[in-house]
Amino acid sequence: MPDSPIADPLAWRSVKTPSLADLEILAREVFARLPAKFRALCEGLVIQVEDFAPDEVLDDMDIEDAFDLMGLFQGVGLPFRSESAPVQMPNMIWLYRRPILDYWAEHDETLGAIVAHVLVHEIGHHFGLSDDDMEAIEDEAG
Repeated sequence: MPDSPIADPLAWRSVKTPSLADLEILAREVFARLPAKFRALCEGLVIQVEDFAPDEVLDDMDIEDAFDLMGLFQGVGLPFRSESAPVQMPNMIWLYRRPILDYWAEHDETLGAIVAHVLVHEIGHHFGLSDDDMEAIEDEAG
């Protein structure tokens, strides 16, 4: 393992923090590995990655520290859609790189597992689930 940062401390010189594009690629890979039935219900869902949520979003959600928000669903959840509604913007999931990386640095989880958790959580909002609904599902499964 000559290129391992553990075996060769100088190997760390080439290791970089994942960029916005890197995290977007990771999120798309995670999404592609979700069950096909699950992905089919997400048709048209847009996944975007930014460093942080905009100040307006943080203010609207009454969040003081931008590092406290790793992801966000914006749109109209599937149960609330109406065929007679005017044309709407596509549903979007935002992943926030810096809070995700901060969480990764503080916990013993892989970056892929964290991105998967945040992505699936936000897709849960696309399905119309509340945070409490998802917490109950996780508790039941765990």
